Amino acid sequence: MRRLELLRVEHRDLDSAIAALAESSAGDQMQVARLKKRKLRLRDEIAFLEDQLVPDIIA
Repeated sequence: MRRLELLRVEHRDLDSAIAALAESSAGDQMQVARLKKRKLRLRDEIAFLEDQLVPDIIA
């Protein structure tokens, strides 16, 4: 799944961007909050796509 890999890359990139903003003395807290929200949405989408790949097992 190409889409899944792209989402994972973007998620990792957001980690770096958030860390860089948090470390800078001029870190914009609103921007950090927006990036964190985006990261959470990506995590949810990644989890959804991963769930689609794994078939349900009826116990």
